[in-house]
Parts: sequence; structure tokens; C-alpha cells
Amino acid sequence: MFEPVPADRPAGGLVVRCTRLLLSPWSRLSLLVALLLAAASTMLLFEPQRLLASGWPPQLTGSAAVMLFALAYGVCTVAFVPRPLLNLAAGALFGAQAGLAAAIAGTVLGAGVSFMLGRVLGQDALRTLLRGKWLRAADGLLSRHGFRSMLALRLFPGVPFAAANYCAATSRMGYPPFLLATGIGSIPNTAAYVVAGGSASSPTSPVFLAAMAFIVLSGAGGAVVAWRRRHRLGAAGDAA
Repeated sequence: MFEPVPADRPAGGLVVRCTRLLLSPWSRLSLLVALLLAAASTMLLFEPQRLLASGWPPQLTGSAAVMLFALAYGVCTVAFVPRPLLNLAAGALFGAQAGLAAAIAGTVLGAGVSFMLGRVLGQDALRTLLRGKWLRAADGLLSRHGFRSMLALRLFPGVPFAAANYCAATSRMGYPPFLLATGIGSIPNTAAYVVAGGSASSPTSPVFLAAMAFIVLSGAGGAVVAWRRRHRLGAAGDAA
């Protein structure tokens, strides 16, 4: 004799199918895209970088203000607020030393959150799209030489901060080398902007001029390195 089928089995099967659909790679990627679009829209509508620079509560001072700024900095980078604006604001509000500490902490925080979102929500789906030779070559470099490659990306400006975060998340690069390379590699360029922001009231001072000269030279150097890397990636992609 056949045993009767439990009445709740069809409902249970539907729940399982719906759960699998919601947790599928493409559903998670759609959620990531929706979150990023919402963050970008919020940045365009509310311009939070202005709040950090001119709307900072005057009663917030000392280490508590630095930590709160670092937290706000990290959230703003996830929302695609340009880091140079945030670095200038850090220097203008806290000076060179405290401003640099807040900016680096916020940089690592924002990069870590973006990396986590990309890894959890987008990696499985995006890896299936790695068909172009440049994409395969970049994925290979980040997967095999994660710390060194990410350190180079952070030292030489040119690659957008968010793009580097999500490219690294798509690769097989680990969290520790990503965060360590981000923290170390972001120091020189971040320091230049923070110093420029702290001395912006004296645009003819040697400190301000030196900071601006470093920003210009590092930008030019980053463009040259990116141009040379383009040919290397192409060769690596052909070999793959």
C-alpha cells in the first residue's frame, strides 16, 4: 500500500524553490545593483560630502569626532562620494595628523564594506562574465598576486576606488591582503589631499604647493603606469 502524501509537502517544496531563487547568484547580483543604485542616488540628491565639510556639528571635537568622521567617510565611499573631496574635508576639519588617521580609517572601512558586498552578492554571477581577455588577465593577477596588485592600484591613482573594490571582490583575493594593501597603498595620495585641505587657507604656502605638486605628479605617474599595464594585460589575456 502507498502512504498518503503529507498535505504540507507542496508548500514546503514551494518554499525551497523560492529560497533557492532568492539566493541564486543572479538574484544576489540584482540586489547588489539595486543597493549601489540607491547609494549613488542618495549621494546625488543629498551631497553628504557637504555635510562633512561645512555642516559638521561644532560641539563634536577630539577623538570622538575623528572616529565619527571616519565612520561617515566609510559610508560615503560606499555611496560613491569621491574620496578626494572627503580627504580635503578631513584636512580642513582636523588638520594633517588627525585628518590623515580619519581618512585612512574611513578608506579601509569603506573598501572593506564594498569588498564584502561584492564578494557575498556579486562574485558568483560576475565570475561567469569573465570572458574578455583583459578581464581574465586582471582576475588572474588579483587572484595570484592579490596584495602586490592591489597595492599598485592604490599607490597609483587612475583606477576608481569603487571599481577596484568590486574587481577585487570578484577575484579570489582574500580579505586580509585586500585590506592591508588598501591601508598601506592609500597613505601617500590620501596624505597629499589631507595636507592640501589643511593648508587650503594659505594657497601660496610651501606646504600647500608641495601637496598639490605631489597630487599632479602622482596622477601623471598613474596614467603612465595604467598605459603600460594595458599592454601587459592584453598580452596576458592572449596567453590565457
